Amino acid sequence: MQEIAELERRITSALERIGRGVETLSSVPVAETELPLSMAEAELARLTEALDEERMANAQLNERLRVLRDKDGDEKAGLLGQVADLTAQLDGQSVELNRLRRTVDQLNGELSDLRDVAQLGVTEPEHINNALRAELEALHAARTSEASELAEIVAALNPLIAEARHDA
Repeated sequence: MQEIAELERRITSALERIGRGVETLSSVPVAETELPLSMAEAELARLTEALDEERMANAQLNERLRVLRDKDGDEKAGLLGQVADLTAQLDGQSVELNRLRRTVDQLNGELSDLRDVAQLGVTEPEHINNALRAELEALHAARTSEASELAEIVAALNPLIAEARHDA
């Protein structure tokens, strides 16, 4: 209990000293606590100039960032276009490949039938015609597939040729 009373006395004493210090500070004239006006103005001018430089640097960085984002957006759009083109080409090749597979399967069936008939010693013109038709269809499908591949190669080379002409 005596310790609490001692602590209260010390706290009250400290608060009284703080109060006297605040009164002393408030009674000091304002002009004595401030820097001379010319020094304050010089400091304000220096800080204002530094702030303007930082704002300018910030504006330049924001502009660079905008340019980079625009450039990345353009590149991304170009790449997405290329992906779409390649996807369309892949779909076309898939269709051609499936057609070619069906034709080869048909040709193999006709050739098997022709072999079976040849082993029997009987050759029927109908089987020979069917085999030839299947072979012609397989050749046509292969030719179409090759033409499609060549068109894709030309389409891929055209931008490179145009770029090379532009650079030259």
